Amino acid sequence: MAGLELSQLLELAVLLIGVGALAGFLAGVFGIGGGAILVPVFYECFRLAGVPLEVRMPLCIGTSLAIIIPTSIRSWRAHHARGAVDHAIIRQWWLPVLAGVVLGSVIARYAPERLFKIVFVAVAWSAAARLLLGKDSWRLGEEMPQGALMKAYGFVIGLLSTLMGIGGGLFSNLLMTFHGRTIHQSVATSAALAVLISIPGALGYVYAGWPAAAAYPAVVPLQWPFALGYVSLIGAVLVMPTSLMVAPLGVRAAHAMSKRTLETAFGCYLFIVGSRFVIALL
Repeated sequence: MAGLELSQLLELAVLLIGVGALAGFLAGVFGIGGGAILVPVFYECFRLAGVPLEVRMPLCIGTSLAIIIPTSIRSWRAHHARGAVDHAIIRQWWLPVLAGVVLGSVIARYAPERLFKIVFVAVAWSAAARLLLGKDSWRLGEEMPQGALMKAYGFVIGLLSTLMGIGGGLFSNLLMTFHGRTIHQSVATSAALAVLISIPGALGYVYAGWPAAAAYPAVVPLQWPFALGYVSLIGAVLVMPTSLMVAPLGVRAAHAMSKRTLETAFGCYLFIVGSRFVIALL
């Protein structure tokens, strides 16, 4: 049990269940799949559980991607019912996004642990700055681009989302708002994108984690006795149910908020979670 007592395991279980509710709510509000909160909290849980530093961050990311699958499906269906999802963008992005996810999974198999933290901080803080400091006049265009640039956007979204353990909402929200789309439509479309990223992404982390699972067999109960590669089954089982139940509440909250309120809330949240990994890098 790696020094973990029953009371500590129960505390971790309660924490993960609570995290599931918060992740599901954020999935609905921000269209992010909940990964941006799951990864930092999983990091603390696995640290307390004694998971080795070398594999802790990818284990958090892989588990996050697995949990995002049902949460993002529920969030997407709720937004779709409101007619807010832009399926034309999804049709243009699905193939390059998938290519980015595949490359991200290969990188995850060989990359050092610090790389995942650096990517998380850089993207979270960049997105926070845009949301908190940006103005409506900051535009790259009035419409989404076509051709090679649009495909490049999709590829980068798939790659960075896989390295961060998120559903792609951070990137697609920013790109769509930079190209004249409303934050509400961006959030709804990002929820659909999260479905496209999370399924192959989670499978990719199962693949990426097999060598590490062999190197660190049976370390702690939250890790490889109950995991597939870099996907913790216990973490997923505890978080998924509450995430699914709460996601529709987040969708209602998103459509009740003003554009600026939604942007400010999202930006503050991203700044906070990015700061956590800055501390871990020091």
